[in-house]
Amino acid sequence: MTTVSETGSAAIRSIDGVEVPVAGTYEIDASHTDVGFVVRHLMLSKTRGRFPGVTGTIVIGDDPLDSSVEVSIETAGVDTGDDRRDEHLRSPDFFHVEQHPVMTYRSHAVRPAGPGRWTVEGDLTIRDVTRPVELDLAFEGGLTDPWGNVRAGFTASAQVERDDFGLGWNQLLEGGGVLVGRTVAIEIEAELVRSA
Repeated sequence: MTTVSETGSAAIRSIDGVEVPVAGTYEIDASHTDVGFVVRHLMLSKTRGRFPGVTGTIVIGDDPLDSSVEVSIETAGVDTGDDRRDEHLRSPDFFHVEQHPVMTYRSHAVRPAGPGRWTVEGDLTIRDVTRPVELDLAFEGGLTDPWGNVRAGFTASAQVERDDFGLGWNQLLEGGGVLVGRTVAIEIEAELVRSA
């Protein structure tokens, strides 16, 4: 039996003792959202980057398992803190931003993964290649801001193989291994604003 209760906040409700955001349609607040990635360099260290140009709509269902995610990310905005590397990432070797200016993620199912955690099943499209990617999602809380907006925070993570999306450029190392790791960790900190 599902029990829904009020929490004293206009932004949060409790379902079977687990806090979740109030139902509604939310937009991503890009200025308070970080879409990042981590990949191995020379098999020794980790290089981090981010995509600041992110937009999207998240619908939180009355039943959280009926929720959905639709996000677009501008590939030309890739930022690793190194201009030469970023230009290479924008080139046909990687994102080929002139032909593929955005990548998208669209969910098609949500399932529980523990208290306050969910697995989002969806499709990631990069360079017109679409592959299934599961996001591990955690609800970080919700509140009404000083201007009366209902906000919710989430963290999410996933791992993808970049070769699966046509991002296979690499260079073999003399001692073995490759210049750029094939597995990419995706790390997301998202702040959402309820629009309806």
